[in-house]
Amino acid sequence: MVTRWPTLIEDGDGLLILDQTRLPREAAMLRLATLEDAAHAIRAMQVRGAPLIGATAAYGVALGLAGDADDARLDEVIATLAATRPTAVNLHWALARMERVLRKSAPAARRDRAWQEARTIAAEDMAANSAIGNHGLPLLQARRKGKDPIQVMTHCNAGRLATVEHGTAIAPIYAAHAAGLPVHVWVSETRPRNQGLLTAWELAEAGVPHTLIADNAAGLLLMQGKVDLVIVGADRIAANGDTANKVGTYLKALAARAHGVPFYVAAPLSTIDFACPTGREIPIEERAAEELGAGSVPVANPAFDVTPAALIAGIISERGVAAADSLGQWR
Repeated sequence: MVTRWPTLIEDGDGLLILDQTRLPREAAMLRLATLEDAAHAIRAMQVRGAPLIGATAAYGVALGLAGDADDARLDEVIATLAATRPTAVNLHWALARMERVLRKSAPAARRDRAWQEARTIAAEDMAANSAIGNHGLPLLQARRKGKDPIQVMTHCNAGRLATVEHGTAIAPIYAAHAAGLPVHVWVSETRPRNQGLLTAWELAEAGVPHTLIADNAAGLLLMQGKVDLVIVGADRIAANGDTANKVGTYLKALAARAHGVPFYVAAPLSTIDFACPTGREIPIEERAAEELGAGSVPVANPAFDVTPAALIAGIISERGVAAADSLGQWR
C-alpha cells in the first residue's frame, strides 16, 4: 500500500516521524535527532501503537549512541527508552533485541550496527503486517453476507499509523479493499485521546468506507446486528492469550460475545510476551489526569484493559490464525 505520509523514515543521521499528536487536524513530519527526542516522542504519543513504538525505540538506540557507545552509555540509552511506556511489550522486545546484538559488537562499531538492526526491525514489521493482512482476509470473506459490504468494527488505532506500514487490525481491511471486496469500518473514537480519529484519517486517505462512532456506541451496533466481526490490535499478549489493548477493548469483547459476533486480535509475534503467564501480570499504564480535562476532580486514567483469551475467537499473526489459548505453537 502506497501512502503519502510515512510513519517514520530515516533522514541522514536522524529520523523523521509523522507527529501523531497533530493528526487529524494537520499532517506534519517531525525530526528526531537525539535519544531525548526519541524518548519524548514515545512518551508523549507522537508515535503510537506497539509495533511503531518498538521500531522507534530501536532507532532511538542508534540516535543515543551518536557520541559515545561504550557499555555505560548503552546501559543509559536502553534504560531511558525502557522507562517511557510500560504496557507495549514491543518496546521492551525491541530494546532487548538491540542490546543483545550490540553487546556482541565493539563500542566503535556499535553505532553503525545499531542503525542496521533498527532498519531490520522496521523492515520485519512491514513484512509481518503485510502477512497479517493476508491471513486475516479470509476471515472477512467468510463473514460477507451476499453482496453487502463486510461490516468490521475496530477500536483505537491499529492501522498503518500504529506500525511502520500496513497496520495490524486494519491490515486485513486494507487487503480486502485492495482485493475489491466491499468493506465498511465502524471506527471507535477511543476516549480520552480519541485515537479512532487517526483510524478515520488513514482510512479516508486510503479510500476505505468508514463511520466514526463514540466508543460507547459499540454495544448498540453489535446488538442491532450491524457488525459482522470485530478486529482489534494489541499492546501485549500474555502466554495464555489474554490480551492488553486500549481501554474499552474488553467491553467490546463482552458485547461481541453477547451477540454472537467473532472478536479477533491482530498483532505480530513481537507483541506476544511468553514470559508473561496471564493477563494479570500485564502492567497497565496510568496516564496523566490532565488528559481527561477534569480539573481538580479525582481521576483514574488507565490507558489499557485486558481481554481474557476466552472471549477471543482467534489471534492473527504473521504465522496465521491461532486460537488464543494455543499460542505456544508460535514460541
